[in-house]
Amino acid sequence: MQGKYLERKLRKDLIGYVNNFPVVAILGTRQVGKSTLAKMISSEFDNYLYLDLEKPSDFRKVSEPELFFGAHSDKLICLDEIQRVIDLFPVMRSVVDENNRNGQFLILGSASLDLIRQSSETLAGRIVHLELTPFLFSEVKNFDNNKEDLLRKYWVRGGFPRSFLARNGRFSVIWRENFVNTFLERDVPQLNFRIPAETLRRLWKMCAHNHGQLLNASKLGEAIGVSHTTIRSYIDLLSQTFMIRVISPLEVNVKKRLIKSPKVYIRDSGILHTLLEIDTFDDLMGHPIYGLSWEGMAMENILSELPDWSAGFYRTSAGAELDLVITKGRRRIGVEFKASVSPQVSKGFWNAINDLGLEEIWIVAPVKEEYPIKENVKISPLDNFISRVTQRK
Repeated sequence: MQGKYLERKLRKDLIGYVNNFPVVAILGTRQVGKSTLAKMISSEFDNYLYLDLEKPSDFRKVSEPELFFGAHSDKLICLDEIQRVIDLFPVMRSVVDENNRNGQFLILGSASLDLIRQSSETLAGRIVHLELTPFLFSEVKNFDNNKEDLLRKYWVRGGFPRSFLARNGRFSVIWRENFVNTFLERDVPQLNFRIPAETLRRLWKMCAHNHGQLLNASKLGEAIGVSHTTIRSYIDLLSQTFMIRVISPLEVNVKKRLIKSPKVYIRDSGILHTLLEIDTFDDLMGHPIYGLSWEGMAMENILSELPDWSAGFYRTSAGAELDLVITKGRRRIGVEFKASVSPQVSKGFWNAINDLGLEEIWIVAPVKEEYPIKENVKISPLDNFISRVTQRK
């Protein structure tokens, strides 16, 4: 991996939250950069103490948490891998209330039902949760002068730091294969999810083959030999651990028969390609998943960059369809994804726009610059679209 630190967009927000909340939690899957980010902001605070709770010597320090926290009551205490000791939360609550100041704890952890529930319940009114994703394209786009090559590299390898920054494509593939195995065999059991690793692997791969398509829990259950309700619980697990994203259909009052099943996406394009045994961009171009891979990668970037927007897709039984509709207040934007430098849209696209009465529509494609194709309809590169949406007042 190259020895270059890439600035994370969450850094500025994180410092602001630490200064305004007693407890800040950074959630995200393993190897996404939580520890690196936490260490990078240490210079912003006069008294900063970092503990890695997977390290036995640090773990022992909190065996008597009241004594330890009391001895360091003037510090910002960072607790990494907090899911290992979620019984600390009641003690943290009493310490937070006694000290009565912001910037007391920064906790890092992988998502689990217990972690999110207990931190939210026990530290209600005292904690804010932030999600750290793998690298966003906007965070890496200046890493190389050749933007087209960089986009292909990011698209194929995904955003996990060690995958994206690997010395070459082969090492990136090896890292991702090891990540998948470790997630299934170590991470899931440590998060107290009791699911056979091989069963979850099969479902994860099936989700990859159905990436960007409607979720059919009954069909998946038949293939694996479990009920559709069990499939939905497994899907929830993969969602809670940031491996997949489930997109719900848009709730809109139109006189059309709407598709009501959600869509499922593998959140990181590199992990998607590993599950499908796609190693290179040439492999990707020759694979049926090519267009949906672009859709998922671009969509994940958009939703991660716009976390305060609601999102859904629109599809009717008559064939009207729009990949993504994002809404914030009175502003509603339709987005279509096309993995072509000369994108073409279908009749269903135009019907969806008419059904929804949209006045701002974008087609996000791997093009070099933005250009209009019709009034209120523009084709745009991914990073340009995000900039246009976020910069508009």
